[in-house]
Amino acid sequence: MTEGTTSAAAEGADALTRLEQEGEIAADYLEGLLDIADLDGDIDMDVEADRASVSIISDTGSRELQKLVGRDGEVLEALQELTRLAVHRETGDRSRLMLDIAGYRARKRAELSEIGAKAASDAKNTGEPVKLKPMTPFERKVVHDAVKAAGLRSESEGEEPQRFVVVLPA
Repeated sequence: MTEGTTSAAAEGADALTRLEQEGEIAADYLEGLLDIADLDGDIDMDVEADRASVSIISDTGSRELQKLVGRDGEVLEALQELTRLAVHRETGDRSRLMLDIAGYRARKRAELSEIGAKAASDAKNTGEPVKLKPMTPFERKVVHDAVKAAGLRSESEGEEPQRFVVVLPA
């Protein structure tokens, strides 16, 4: 092994340890919130795509946890930001942690991937740019990834909260 390879492996291990620490801090914070709200839920932690990922799931069904998702994921987004702030307070580093509650984000990701793939197909077939409805940064990222996987380019246009994706033909 060369010195550069050893150094890169050590940096990767350090990054993984840091992300696992973020997940632990987030899990502790979220457990406290669940206790305060008197809601039952189990917390899963993982590292996905170079970011900590924390999920709140329930054995008794997700109906009770829907309160934490809110309309169109608004409460989930707010809880994610609060959790990121809690991690920042403990570590001093900005967190890109992703929070999912009752599988909401996983379902939304699948739905948005389909929207991105369809928009890419439409742009290929018509040769015209396809403009989508305004989306959150998370939603736009998923659509951009789906469009890229289909072999096309996309851009975000507009100002928050009316920022939207435009899929460009080849």
